[in-house]
Amino acid sequence: MIQREGTQIFSILLAEDNPADVRLTKEALKEAKMHHELYVVGDGVAAMDFLYQQGDYKDAPRPDLILLDLNMPKKDGREVLEEMKSDDTLRRIPVVVMTTSQAEEDIIKSYDLHANCYVNKPVDLDQFARIVQNIEDFWLTIVKLPPN
Repeated sequence: MIQREGTQIFSILLAEDNPADVRLTKEALKEAKMHHELYVVGDGVAAMDFLYQQGDYKDAPRPDLILLDLNMPKKDGREVLEEMKSDDTLRRIPVVVMTTSQAEEDIIKSYDLHANCYVNKPVDLDQFARIVQNIEDFWLTIVKLPPN
């Protein structure tokens, strides 16, 4: 969480390769109650670079919340989740898996890798926006997050 002029600003990392889902997430978060900054990466390698502040992401903030797609190029969301949750410096960052996969094996694997929750992306635009807003409300308003 970043403090600017007495206001708490939450950092959200969206790891998503689908431009339409990125756009929908941005639109849904525009209506957010909490001040936030959204950072977007399009693959799992970029997500890990962001988290480790490497390459193009040397000045990246530590996210307060990660919205993670499972099916991304270069390194999929399962690999990102496994690497994150095995690292003492990253494991406390809450991860919301947001994916189209309804496969039971993906759900089980995600929770086995310590995802904080698993959400299916709806195809309906209004439902998608409502889910993103509910995630934001829950994780950034109701839940007490660990300090960075």
